[in-house]
Formats: sequence, structure tokens, C-alpha cells
Amino acid sequence: MSTQDENAQCMQITETVLRLYVLLNQYLDRCQDQAAKEAFPELEFQEHLQATREKATELLATNRVVKDKVEAETERILQLGADCVERARDHEIIDQLNKEREMLRMKTLAISDLLAVFRSV
Repeated sequence: MSTQDENAQCMQITETVLRLYVLLNQYLDRCQDQAAKEAFPELEFQEHLQATREKATELLATNRVVKDKVEAETERILQLGADCVERARDHEIIDQLNKEREMLRMKTLAISDLLAVFRSV
């Protein structure tokens, strides 16, 4: 595989994981903000999230540790969102949701920077 092909593959993986984290953050937003939920129909959003999740899993298959970590993180966030909908006024859930949002924000920034490096090479 040429360096150019490897770079393209790295960019594709990075773009997909970045998209997944953005969608997970939007998922958490949708759990508490009706306007965010109405901005993008639920069925379309869920289809896009699922397709991106499947693509990330496929692309990360070569590294089981990272794949498992991203899958576990995704499951944790999806469960948190479901818990938040059920117990919208529970301060513990809201605190955890805010922590997850911050974690996603930091990862999104880091992955975004990494993608910029790949694009500049």
C-alpha cells in the first residue's frame, strides 16, 4: 500500500470517528433540547447514527482494542441518553450527561486537529 493510500485510509477512519462523536454529542443534545430534536427528524437521525456507527466499526476492525473502546463508549452514551429521557430531572443523570458532553467535545477537538494534520500531508 502506498503512502498516499495509507493517508487516505487514515483520513477516512478519522473522518468517520469524528462524525460518530459529533452525532453522539447531538444525540445527547436531543435528549434534553426539543428544538435540537425537531431540527432533524428522529428516524433520519437514528439511521444516520447507525450507519456511521457501522462504518466506524468496519473501519476500526483492524484494531480490536480501539474498536472495542469506541463501541463501549457509544453504548455508554446511548444508554445515558435513554436514562436521561426517562429521568429528565435526575441531577445525577444530568451531571453525567454534562461530563460525557465535555469528554466528547475534547475528543472531537483532538480528532479534528488530527484530521487537519492528515489533510496537510
